Amino acid sequence: MSLADKLSVLRIILIPVFVSLLIYSKNYPYLKYFAIATFILAVLSDFLDGLAARIKKEKSEIGQVIDPLADKLFLLTSCVVLYLLKFPIPLVFVLVVVSRDFIILLGIGVLHFMKIDAPINPTLWGKLTTFFQMLTILCILFEWPFSLWMVRIAILFTLISGLGYIHRGIIALNQEVARTRI
Repeated sequence: MSLADKLSVLRIILIPVFVSLLIYSKNYPYLKYFAIATFILAVLSDFLDGLAARIKKEKSEIGQVIDPLADKLFLLTSCVVLYLLKFPIPLVFVLVVVSRDFIILLGIGVLHFMKIDAPINPTLWGKLTTFFQMLTILCILFEWPFSLWMVRIAILFTLISGLGYIHRGIIALNQEVARTRI
């Protein structure tokens, strides 16, 4: 297992740590800072795993699955838990983030079921979306006054990237239909 893959696994392992710290921070407020540190560590692991994979040229098949999976799991869990614990995170943000990722997974499942080979390469919009979603969660954790602006920006990028992935899926379906008609 490459260093990049280990960093992705670390991000998945950090999920229950982050959630536990947030839950217990309601009774022990100082734990919120440990939760923030855990979140920052997860964000850094996301940046470093991509860097390690590029520098060491260690792109692996498992890495192409586990890296985006770790991102999705960490971000979705963070959004839902922050909302359930009554942090100042708007429900619309949670719904947009969860819906986009659900639609992407559903689309991947449909394409896989139909045996259509559609590459799941990350896009610039997807990377920007992840960046702004992570930044938004950090703003909410720190309770910064401009958090609502970050929420709006993250929602915008989430919608744009979601539409981009839907567009790519439709193109893959249309190409398959055209190919089978020949």
